[in-house]
Amino acid sequence: MDVLGLMLGLLGAAFAAGMAGIGSAVGIGIAGESAAGVMSEDPDKFGSCLILQALPGTQGIYGLLIAFIVLNKLGLLGGQPVSISWSQGLLVFAACLPIAIVGWYSAIWQGKTSAASIQMISKKPDAFAKAVILPAMVETYAVLALLTSFITLMVISF
Repeated sequence: MDVLGLMLGLLGAAFAAGMAGIGSAVGIGIAGESAAGVMSEDPDKFGSCLILQALPGTQGIYGLLIAFIVLNKLGLLGGQPVSISWSQGLLVFAACLPIAIVGWYSAIWQGKTSAASIQMISKKPDAFAKAVILPAMVETYAVLALLTSFITLMVISF
């Protein structure tokens, strides 16, 4: 068994879950700061603020999903580890990069957009639907990165 190939695949899984998760934590924190300010003035806006604050968390879920797919593909979830070359491990690593990088970056920007939307509903509570659409637009690119990582992983054979 080529240990380097397995290590590269595991590193890809760690990057996917880790970077997307860090981005989500930062994005949720940014939105949470804004939500805390709004709710200190009007506690009745908790539900709306919570929904907008939770939106940047999806990138972390996407990264975790890709990590589980990699672990399964490598035979590390209740099976026997597969024997892969270093070049196949590098392919797995590369397949994880779209969700790792885009997930990290988009979660932070989605958090900033969610924070702005939270401020918007503090002044105009009737604009909640519009407030959700703005950060959801950022989500589009996280979903595209998820699909890119997923499809790329599916075409790698060993």
